Amino acid sequence: MNKYAVIGNPVDHSLSPTIHAQFAKQIGLSMSYKKILAPLDGFSVAAKNFISSGALGFNITVPFKVEAYDLIDEYTLNAKTAGAVNTIKVENGTLYGENTDGIGLVNDLCNNLQQSIKGKDILILGAGGATQGILLPLLECQPERILVANRTKTKSLKLANNFSEYGKVCGFGLDQIKAKPVDIIINATSASLDGKMPEIAPGVAAGALCYDLMYGKQTPFMQWARENSALAVTDGLGMLVEQAASAFAFWHGKTPETKEVLKSLRETTD
Repeated sequence: MNKYAVIGNPVDHSLSPTIHAQFAKQIGLSMSYKKILAPLDGFSVAAKNFISSGALGFNITVPFKVEAYDLIDEYTLNAKTAGAVNTIKVENGTLYGENTDGIGLVNDLCNNLQQSIKGKDILILGAGGATQGILLPLLECQPERILVANRTKTKSLKLANNFSEYGKVCGFGLDQIKAKPVDIIINATSASLDGKMPEIAPGVAAGALCYDLMYGKQTPFMQWARENSALAVTDGLGMLVEQAASAFAFWHGKTPETKEVLKSLRETTD
């Protein structure tokens, strides 16, 4: 039996085993995929124990994506620019690291939501690890520019500078957002976890597609977007399924179909 898992803390809520079981069924693959709860100070031990038990790969979720980066022998460009890893492949004792979060977001926007990214103005709220993971794949789609707004301005300026070779990125403070509409707004802050929406100019949402990276519930950001004339509002469930499909392809060399999997999850989580 091919052994895979997701390692995180917390991890009990993870839909990854359900998603990968459906992908495996599509291609007639026999695999086991379990959830591993690692202590906050014990990720590396949990990962190494799983590898030594014969694992062929695993996913990493919060809060271990940056720590996972330090375990890797070979990185993809996505993983390298993100400085974080959410997918590890084990091959002949070598650990290969990928970050499929940004690919998942782009595929959800383009394929499931029929949203073109080329030439668009994109505003990202937050400059933490989630934003680092999605910037390169978004920039590769050639948007007009990406605006990164963060509570701490220096953090967004640093991120903008780090990614400037891949496209036009501007960094500034959340309080500097103008009430001028953009095409896409992505919430990558922890506001959805905290139950609080940061104070930003409401006019920026008018006519925009507003996308929360969180999934599984109506968030303060989604509520704010609806109240401020957003064109469309969505959570990150599609991104979750699409990033899992990219991880699956990274391990098995075959890209699964995502539409039916996403549909079945929507029916059970809504």
